[in-house]
Amino acid sequence: MSAKRPYYPESSAMPADESDQLISRRGALQYGAIGAASMMLAQRLCFGDTAAPAPADPAAKPKDGAGGAKPAKAKAVIQIWLSGGPTHTDTFDPKPDAGGEYTGPLTGALETNVKGIRVGTSLPELAKIADKYSIIRSMTHGVNGHETAAYMVQTGRMPGSRHAYPAVGAVVTAFKGFEEGKEGLIPPYIVLTQPQGRFSEAGFLGIRYKPFATGGDPNAGKFAVEGIVDPSMSDEQQQQRREMLNRLNTLGHFAKNDSELAAAKSAENQAYDLILGDAGKVFDLNQEKDELRQRYGRNTFGQSCLVARRLIEQGVKYVTVNQFVWDTHKDHFPSMRRLLPNFDNGVASLISDLADRGLLDSTIVWIGGEFGRTPKVDWSSPWNGGRHHFGPVFSHVVAGGGFKGGLVLGSSDAKGETVKDRPVYPWDLIGTMYELLGIDPDGNLPHPMGEVIRATPGPDEDVKSGGRVKELV
Repeated sequence: MSAKRPYYPESSAMPADESDQLISRRGALQYGAIGAASMMLAQRLCFGDTAAPAPADPAAKPKDGAGGAKPAKAKAVIQIWLSGGPTHTDTFDPKPDAGGEYTGPLTGALETNVKGIRVGTSLPELAKIADKYSIIRSMTHGVNGHETAAYMVQTGRMPGSRHAYPAVGAVVTAFKGFEEGKEGLIPPYIVLTQPQGRFSEAGFLGIRYKPFATGGDPNAGKFAVEGIVDPSMSDEQQQQRREMLNRLNTLGHFAKNDSELAAAKSAENQAYDLILGDAGKVFDLNQEKDELRQRYGRNTFGQSCLVARRLIEQGVKYVTVNQFVWDTHKDHFPSMRRLLPNFDNGVASLISDLADRGLLDSTIVWIGGEFGRTPKVDWSSPWNGGRHHFGPVFSHVVAGGGFKGGLVLGSSDAKGETVKDRPVYPWDLIGTMYELLGIDPDGNLPHPMGEVIRATPGPDEDVKSGGRVKELV
C-alpha cells in the first residue's frame, strides 16, 4: 500500500511541492467539471499555440519585393473534392467517337446551353447551366498514386520536400479566416463530412488552420455534427444537462481569477451557444424548404452541398465537400449510374442557388479530384469494366469568384489519354485562385519558424508550369 498522503487544511501552510501537486489535481478537476462538450469545442475552435501567426496584411508586398496581392474578387471557396479520382471521359471530357473500348455503355455526349461545349450523358442538370462554370480539360501531373496526387492537387506543391505544405483551405484560412482579428463560433474552414485523410491539411501552419470535420450525415432527420450535437439527446435535454453541470461545478468558486479556468468556461459557453444558440442553426437543414432540399437531392452528397451554401452565407471562408466514392477500379459503370445523378443534382443546384442568392460572384466553386481514370476500360477479371488511376490528364471545373462561365480551357487527345494543348498543373490553378482571393501567390506564407516559403512554387523550384489560368478570369 502507498503511504497515506498527509492532510493539510485550506488555511494552513503546506510544503511547496505538496501545494503544487494539490493545485495540479484541483486544476484537473476544474477542467473535468466544465464538461466534455466544451473541451472538444475548445480543441476545435480555440485551436492551440503551435501554429504559425496569421499574416497581418495579406495584401502587403512580400519581403523579397515580388508583386503583392491584387484586390480580391472572391471572399470564399467551396471545394467539391471527389476523392479517389473521378473519370474525366464520363463527365466533363466525353469521347463518344473513341469506341466502346473507351466509352463502355456511356456512349454519346450532351449538348449544353453553351454552343460547342458538351458533357457526359449523365449530367443533364449541369448541361443546362454550362454558362455558369468553366471546364479545364488539360489538368495534369502524371502521378497515379492517391496520396502523392492528392497532396499535389490540394497543396499545389511537389512531394518530397522537408516541408509539410498546407492545403489551399489552410492557406485561405491563414490569410482570410480571421480578418480584423475576429473569431466567430463557426470555424472558418469546414469539411463535410469526413477529413480528407491523405495528408495533414494544415501542414506547417499548425493546428489553428486545420479544418473542422463535421462527421454525421446532413441527410439524416437531424444533422448531428460530431463534437457539437449528441444525436441521442434533444435540445431540452442538452439544456438540462448544462444547468445541472453548472449546479455541480462549485470548484469555480475557489478559483474565480484562474485565467485557464476562465478560458475553459468561455469555451463551454461557446460550445453551448453552438449547440443551442443561433450559430448552430446553420447546420439545421429543416429550416430549408423541402422543395429546395429535394432539388439538391435527398442524399448525403446533395445535402452536404446545401450545408456548404448555408455556411458560406454565414461567413465561413472555406468549405470542402469531401466524397470518398470515386476510386472505381471494379464495376465502374454500375457505380457511375449511382453516383453521377447525385453529383449532377447536387453541384448544379449549388451553383444555381449561389447565383440566385447573389453569392456566386464572390464564391469560388472548385470541383475535381486528385486525378482522372484510365480512358480505356479494363474488362478483364476481376475488374469487370473498371477504370484505374490516371494522372496524365484529367478535368477540373471552376465557377464564380471571378472565374468566367461558359468556357473550356485546354484539351486532351481523341481518346482522353494525353494533354493535347494548354497543360494546367495544380499550382497553376491554385495560384489563380489565390489571386482572385486577394492572396499573393508569389508572396510568403506565415511559418512558425520564420522561414521564407512562397505560397506557390517559384521558378527556382524547377517545376513544370503552363502558367496561371488567365484565360478563365
